[in-house]
Amino acid sequence: MILYILAFLIGLVYGYVKPGKEDRMALLKKGIIYGIIIGIVFGLIGFFAGTYLRGLGAGLVVFAAGVIGIFISVVILVIIFILGTFIGDILETAFKKSA
Repeated sequence: MILYILAFLIGLVYGYVKPGKEDRMALLKKGIIYGIIIGIVFGLIGFFAGTYLRGLGAGLVVFAAGVIGIFISVVILVIIFILGTFIGDILETAFKKSA
């Protein structure tokens, strides 16, 4: 839960500090790419650990679960970050107009 709040707050600050509108689709695409890469890396670590401890079948299960789980987690964090940038942009336009 703290990680989600942190991602939202970082997105809020990013949206407020960076001038202009952010390209949210590019942020989402980068997040998906990073999610795939991180998922594969940690999945391979789990695969080798599972293969060493229990055999090939367990390694494949750990690999698949690791890749899918980490990918979904990263995409959720990216979506929360993008929501933060959206609200940060709204705050930027509201405070910069009044100043």
